[in-house]
Amino acid sequence: MSEQFSFLKPRMAGRRFDDHAIPLEMLKDLSVLEEMIVEVAKWHYLNDHPERARSPKGFANGISIKLTDIAKGSAMPDMSLFVEQPQLVAFQNQDYFERAKNSIVNAIEAAELETKIQDHLPESFLSYFDKLGRGLRENEYIDFAPDSIGRSAKLNKTTRRRLMLASSQMVDLTDEVTLRGVIPEADQAKLSFELVTISGQKVTGPIPAQHHETIITAFNGYQSGLRVSIQGIARYNRHGQLKSLEEIEHVTLLDKGDVAARIDELRLLEKGWLDGAKGHPLNSTLLSWLEQQLDTHISDPLPSPYLYPTVEGGVQIEWSIGDYEITLEVDLIHQLGHMHALNMLTEAEKELNLNLSEHEGWHQLTRVLNSIFGEQL
Repeated sequence: MSEQFSFLKPRMAGRRFDDHAIPLEMLKDLSVLEEMIVEVAKWHYLNDHPERARSPKGFANGISIKLTDIAKGSAMPDMSLFVEQPQLVAFQNQDYFERAKNSIVNAIEAAELETKIQDHLPESFLSYFDKLGRGLRENEYIDFAPDSIGRSAKLNKTTRRRLMLASSQMVDLTDEVTLRGVIPEADQAKLSFELVTISGQKVTGPIPAQHHETIITAFNGYQSGLRVSIQGIARYNRHGQLKSLEEIEHVTLLDKGDVAARIDELRLLEKGWLDGAKGHPLNSTLLSWLEQQLDTHISDPLPSPYLYPTVEGGVQIEWSIGDYEITLEVDLIHQLGHMHALNMLTEAEKELNLNLSEHEGWHQLTRVLNSIFGEQL
């Protein structure tokens, strides 16, 4: 028989959590959080008992943290503390779990406020943030104090990095990454490969059994320029320089017209990319927005478009569908578009001005594209 206590209800915010659901990959972060709470609770116990060299055996026996519900408000995992009634020691140690939770939340708040993190947690515990929050993407966060007025303890990519860098013991950092490039080398004896990214950076990684065939196919297609997308866990030094791929989660062979790979190329453009005198660089954050929108709205059976930079710092997107040549000029800064479709045989034209900051603008575009695609079948 266990007694249940309300313990922690963080709020996960971002597009992936809008349906009041938590992606399975984020459950890994919650698992790390439980492990961290147990160890911080032991630390509090030892601070209260300096005569002891270690916490008692079975310190956490009879105490567990369980996900009992997902409340609305983006997605709020409702985590409860379960304490087994017959175990008196469990009830005595319960307070240390509450104090551990508060220390972790206070450290996250300090990272957001850019105050001293070590006032709340020793450096040795900050290494847990190498895994806690690693699954978060840009514009996502976990608010560990959503109902506390005047407080903000949001774990995001920025605060997570501050927490890790606050520990001098953290030589390397890890993060989830998606890299695109070619594979010029593969060592099947050592089960490792080398990826050369679109930016020219070289990085090595392991060959997992489940991705062996795909990686070798990419290696065999190197001479023909076959590109691959690698998703996994990468290791960086404290200065943010990529060192290696630690884990490989997904490997995908890319089409020649892959939009994400082309956007990676556009990110590399520098001022004066046209004839050394003209051409503005393209904003990387706005390119990520465009990539996300194209991935969301342009899918099979529509063909992949071709992307070209404009001198003004925008992007021109082109499709060839049957007799039609279609262009979409995108103003990245204002998120506006102008579409022009020309039938090369009849010279019939279609034009649209689109507000691409709203879903309806993209829906207008896809309706025209689907109409032309259906007409040309």
